[in-house]
Amino acid sequence: MADSNVLDRMRQDWNNRAREDPHYYVAFGRREQDDAEFLSTAADVVRALRGELKRLRPPGQPLPNGLRALEIGCGPGRLMLPLSGEFAEIHGIDISDEMIRLAAERLRGIPHAHVHHTGKSDLSMFPDESFDFVYSYAVFQHIPSREVVLGYLTDVRRVLKPGGILKCQINGLPETSARYTTWEGVRIQAAEIVDFVLRHDFQLLALDGVSTQYMWTTWRKQPPGWRAGLRPAERPATRIRAISNALTGDQLVPASGARAFAAIWLDDLPCDCDLIGLEVRIEGRPAVLTCLSAPEWDGMVQLNAAVPAGCRTGLVPVEVLWLGQPLTATAWMRVIPPGPAVPRICAVSDGVNLLSGARIVSRTIKVAMEEVSDPERFHAAIDGAPIDARTFCTDPVQQRYEFDIFLPDTVPPGRHEIGVSLGRRAFAPVTVEVV
Repeated sequence: MADSNVLDRMRQDWNNRAREDPHYYVAFGRREQDDAEFLSTAADVVRALRGELKRLRPPGQPLPNGLRALEIGCGPGRLMLPLSGEFAEIHGIDISDEMIRLAAERLRGIPHAHVHHTGKSDLSMFPDESFDFVYSYAVFQHIPSREVVLGYLTDVRRVLKPGGILKCQINGLPETSARYTTWEGVRIQAAEIVDFVLRHDFQLLALDGVSTQYMWTTWRKQPPGWRAGLRPAERPATRIRAISNALTGDQLVPASGARAFAAIWLDDLPCDCDLIGLEVRIEGRPAVLTCLSAPEWDGMVQLNAAVPAGCRTGLVPVEVLWLGQPLTATAWMRVIPPGPAVPRICAVSDGVNLLSGARIVSRTIKVAMEEVSDPERFHAAIDGAPIDARTFCTDPVQQRYEFDIFLPDTVPPGRHEIGVSLGRRAFAPVTVEVV
């Protein structure tokens, strides 16, 4: 059980945020979003969650009837509303009673949607094996206690039905010495996730976005001790049907860089395989695995692997192993030299109200960039005068960075020109309006 002081602080802070501007604090974009805009911010997450439901049905078959789902940290019902059509019954919990009040109002026309205020950091209100699907997004990253996050994950195993699926997002950024708060919550590393999965008899199906704030992971509940009974296949029947670029879909995979990910398409993969027991060797070197997809209609699955550092170009051999033994015959992948890194500005916006674009209302400016290999060479100026910026890496693999610029009091309201450079590379200036 978590420290009651931590829970009281979480409840109080999120009640205050719900009263102030719940749409802003749940969908961190801009203040005073209307309902349509607020709900639209969930589109990508809802699409990803719906995609995981394929894991609950046999290949080529429809979803079974009567599925039950649970959202941990439902807030005002932003995800529950669009997902309610996928389930016979859907439940949401939240530590903020004010958020639960808002969720109940949003879901009042959906009789099979139920929301619950929880005063504790567990799922004790639900009986064993209650749910087929449990999910959580943008919740654990705001919890200041590792004990609370791991307590929820431990209880997920109890409330999931056998074979049930958990998909959740966790802050995977490197640890910091700063004190965690109810906004900038605890950080949990990928190695800790793997250890937890092993100790609690889950099958690890996805672990993506490692070392970023938005690390996603997918688990399947398996019987106690199931991993100890796993054995290599005596006669491997699994076949590599094709290998493509996991991000672009073409047949060429760069040797390094942001697009150096291979999608290995497999036929007849044993259902017990997961990212822990599977191994991919590219030119004899182990590759980091990120996702094992749900089977397609014909049973084919996609296994995503990062190209290991130092891989040569040309046709290189790819092997898939299970529990240390070959699972497939060797296949070949065409590896090409990486293209040159092309740093680019993706967005310049208000640093707090992201959706307000270049209309700066908080006196902070956020510059988002991709393919930045040397962030320490970032420089910014306003109307030609140098100005300091804070650097934050959002994805080390994709080399995505955010640079936060804090406007001094000497910058008056009105139109201003922001100049950005990386070393000797200067970018086209961007006009902003400070209000």
